Amino acid sequence: MVKLSVIVPFYNVQTYAPDTLRSLRANAREDFEFILVDDCATDGTPEILERAERDLPWAVLVRHEKNGGLATARNTGLDRATGEYLTFLDGDDWLAPGYYEQLLAAIEDLGCDFVRVDHVQCTARARSIHRVPHGRRDVVMNPRDAILPADRSTSVDYAFAWAGMYHRRLLDDGLLHFTDGLRTAEDRPWIWRLHREARTFAVLGMHGVFYRRGVASSLTQIGDVRQLDFIRAFDQVIEETARDRDADALLPKAVRTYCAIISHHLGNIERFEPQVARKLRSMSAAAMKRMPQDVLKDALDSMDYERAARLRRVKRRPAGAEVAA
Repeated sequence: MVKLSVIVPFYNVQTYAPDTLRSLRANAREDFEFILVDDCATDGTPEILERAERDLPWAVLVRHEKNGGLATARNTGLDRATGEYLTFLDGDDWLAPGYYEQLLAAIEDLGCDFVRVDHVQCTARARSIHRVPHGRRDVVMNPRDAILPADRSTSVDYAFAWAGMYHRRLLDDGLLHFTDGLRTAEDRPWIWRLHREARTFAVLGMHGVFYRRGVASSLTQIGDVRQLDFIRAFDQVIEETARDRDADALLPKAVRTYCAIISHHLGNIERFEPQVARKLRSMSAAAMKRMPQDVLKDALDSMDYERAARLRRVKRRPAGAEVAA
């Protein structure tokens, strides 16, 4: 019986993959499996993974015939996973030795559906601990109770899939797959669904996963059209939350978060290619018109002047018009 399945997508990370794989070796156990997904990498990553398939204990290598993006690669791993518990790691991040064994022991002791953990963000040589925005630790709770309040950062805003561990019953219930083809913000509909539909979770104060920030090949650093998938991701959050039994209470949080992300991208619009920037403006205006207008008005009224003014300026423009961010 496989106790833990670790799903690790790789795409053009030949510089970092050796560190990732070494950290997996330092977490190996005979009842752990490591599902390495080659998302049709075009650099030296495939050769590195071929060696890992031979050298890393209990590694399973799966190859995509075409690049599908992170969400699709994770789904491929989920479809191959056999473990009682599941977790994720990105191909350019790494782990402290023995981290998974400690995390597994913690979730088994608590007996909950999933756990969320803090992480260490690594930017060049700088290190900083980023904590789950949830005050209670080591206490089993209903994840629905950790979505609100709307005007503060909460557990659904900490959307890193690799910052946690998940019982297989969530996979069997259809809660762990990602929206296929989403090229960015794929964690957002996923984390909202987990918090709405899972039964129990807990937050742990562990710091064993290291997130590499600022990687040049990372999509968060590239201002191309793939970045605009955040709109499709948040449209899904709004649509699914609107059908929830507690929609009246939860929609203000979903709409306010969506607006904050739109404002963030508009405020950094210079990093996008010109044609993508134009598309960002028009798609943002259309997205705001699709939101529940009474909820949107309250969200804008609750935001600081600069962000609210930027968003109102975009919303006022007709579809297809050039908008100054």
